[in-house]
Amino acid sequence: MDKESPTGTKTLLAVWGALLTFTIVTILVSRMDLGIFNIVAVLSIATAKASLVALFFMDLRHESRLFRNLLVAAIAVLVIFLVLTFFDVAYRY
Repeated sequence: MDKESPTGTKTLLAVWGALLTFTIVTILVSRMDLGIFNIVAVLSIATAKASLVALFFMDLRHESRLFRNLLVAAIAVLVIFLVLTFFDVAYRY
């Protein structure tokens, strides 16, 4: 825990600004009627926000390849579950 973060303060502030911007965009998109694309847009923005947090604030980009591969595997499982859930809801009735 004594290790200093390799990411600079300016970079972290820029990422924080991007996260605030993505939050505002999420609010604006949620108020639009895009049909089925509302879900796609909001999940895409949430994925981008989660990626920024994982890469910069959790310093995942400086970790070993093992941790990156584990993250990719976890995201792949999440995507599979989401796709199966969407198909279940779409063809339920």
